[in-house]
Amino acid sequence: MKFYCNDCKIVFDEAKKCPACGSKKCAPVKEDDICLLCEKEQIWSDVLTDALKDNGIPCFKRNVLGAGLAMKIGPMFEKVLFYVNYKDLDRARELADELFSNGGPVDEDHGGNTR
Repeated sequence: MKFYCNDCKIVFDEAKKCPACGSKKCAPVKEDDICLLCEKEQIWSDVLTDALKDNGIPCFKRNVLGAGLAMKIGPMFEKVLFYVNYKDLDRARELADELFSNGGPVDEDHGGNTR
């Protein structure tokens, strides 16, 4: 059985606590839970967004730094967190792996099963 962390939005196998953040706010995952897919550099975010959209997978994005800080230090340092519904997570991971496995950028590891 898979479990879901309500704090960091990852899916994992063990129910005691989240392997990424240590939260005990975990429950069995539901089809419509919003799950962390990966983190990508801003420059690659449109590529992944388009691939997910073209395959009928809705995604939600959140900038890590935010617009104000990214403008100060430069947009090249901005990263984007991608989230998808649990029911689409496996297919979204396959797409991300296909896009970025041939020498492209590697996903940041957030612990647990985020890849």
